[in-house]
Amino acid sequence: MAVKNFFEDLRIQRWDDHRYYHHCRINQSLHLLSAICFLISYVLLFIDPAWAALLAWMVSMTARQSGHFFFEPLGYDHVNQASNDYKEEIKVGYNLRRKVILLSIWVLLPLVIYYFPGKFDVVPTHDNLVEFLHAVGDAWLLLGVGGLLFRTIHLCFIKNIQTGLVWMTKILTDPFHDVYLYHKAPLQLLRGQRFDANFLNASH
Repeated sequence: MAVKNFFEDLRIQRWDDHRYYHHCRINQSLHLLSAICFLISYVLLFIDPAWAALLAWMVSMTARQSGHFFFEPLGYDHVNQASNDYKEEIKVGYNLRRKVILLSIWVLLPLVIYYFPGKFDVVPTHDNLVEFLHAVGDAWLLLGVGGLLFRTIHLCFIKNIQTGLVWMTKILTDPFHDVYLYHKAPLQLLRGQRFDANFLNASH
């Protein structure tokens, strides 16, 4: 029963994420690009974790978050009868405010590494561009793991343990699910369908 509940909660979290935040085909297409690069990063983790993190943050996360920030409607959601403020309030994972904080740290880390190498014996040193990029990749990998664990543990306390573990599972498996869900989005966008027809039909 516990396993059944776990997968039912996973289905609900995935569905809520899709119906609330993925109306636009541009956003869906960017999520497809993001998912493919994340899957490559998963493989790179076993070869060079730093370069895996560079690909994940520079391409996957940039594509994914730009889709949310720039292309997804932020007004009243007539399909789901919900305001954007309401959706942001109930979002299980990182809402836009939390994302801004996380992405700010992401941007600041390379600057700290570049301008303060060896500071407090914590900031990594570097002698050339490759070493600098590797240091940034290592830092971004720690940020990604830290961000995932922080929100998971936070959800375990403010919600319950299952909600936290379900969310972590969702995040780790999102690349696989996004490829399945949005693999047709670029073609549909080329055909002139700016927004998901399912949402358009539901709003009438």
